[in-house]
Amino acid sequence: MPTDHQPESPASLLERYSRQLLFQPIGEQGQLQLLQARVAIVGMGALGTVLANHMVRAGVGFVRLIDRDFVETSNLQRQMLYDESDAAGSEPKAIAAAKRLQQANSLVKLEPVVTDLNPSNAEALLSDVELILDGTDNFAVRFLINDVSLKHNIPWIYGGAVSSRGVSMTIIPGETPCLRCMFGQAPAQGTTETCDTAGVIGPIIHTVASHQATEAFKLLVGARGQLNRKMVHWDLWYNQHAAVDVSKARKSDCPACAQARYEYLEQDLEEDTIQTLCGRNSVQIQPVRSGSFQLAEWAEKWKPLGTVELNPFLLRFQPNDSITMILFPDGRLMVQGTDDPVMAKSLYSRYIGM
Repeated sequence: MPTDHQPESPASLLERYSRQLLFQPIGEQGQLQLLQARVAIVGMGALGTVLANHMVRAGVGFVRLIDRDFVETSNLQRQMLYDESDAAGSEPKAIAAAKRLQQANSLVKLEPVVTDLNPSNAEALLSDVELILDGTDNFAVRFLINDVSLKHNIPWIYGGAVSSRGVSMTIIPGETPCLRCMFGQAPAQGTTETCDTAGVIGPIIHTVASHQATEAFKLLVGARGQLNRKMVHWDLWYNQHAAVDVSKARKSDCPACAQARYEYLEQDLEEDTIQTLCGRNSVQIQPVRSGSFQLAEWAEKWKPLGTVELNPFLLRFQPNDSITMILFPDGRLMVQGTDDPVMAKSLYSRYIGM
């Protein structure tokens, strides 16, 4: 649910943002632009929490927080907006983040959205903002962001971090290479390292996200001449830093930015989306036709069949000691305890129906 601006006097505004106003490249005019800006953050995990913290505290007027997941204890080491109570209550990340951020700056309008970004909702969630920030850990989602960015001429800032390594790149349609120019297509699932398979240390998260946030401020206040036009890499543990010139990396035959073929956005949605969550021993099922599930009713149905825990945002069901099923109001189901899509679909069919 969106949170609304709270009135504040001009004097209070000047005090709240006084140190940012003193920074000449932003100043009063830049602050006014930030107050009017609209930003979407995709993913409220490690990178997303740092990005959201910077955007909200700096006074960006509208911030949409998009995340499909809920807080777990293993998140707390690096996802800085959450605490043990969020994990104990299985609070959706977008909701928990919005509550915490509203306490930091009640002037900002926050819109938490608990959903899986996919081709059916990506344009609705991303096309009405002026900047998209990447807080995901998923290349398929990044290529979907890339398609929306190009189709609607909206800049976005790519970021990724794993282990002690990180990377960031600012993508501006028509000016810079896009993600498909750089990588061609999303790597096959399970072929890249993730935080769940290779681990991650907190400082690389802040390094990457703070770079993304700084680039965001430059874009939002119109300081495009100061943008970093390179792909920046870090390895904090091994003291490595590189900035790769990508100014000539735009491809004349790129299917996305040269040929306007938005293949990730226009994927066929005739079948349910079933995704193995690498390194988490979990499978997510997103029905092609999202519905409105009354979680309390499903809790009553499942009580005789296993252990049930319900909160306003999700229903956790354990039919046995090895499987946990987490149902969301739109019908999305996360099956924990298996990485077998066939088994996950069988469980969905058995307990919900296909």
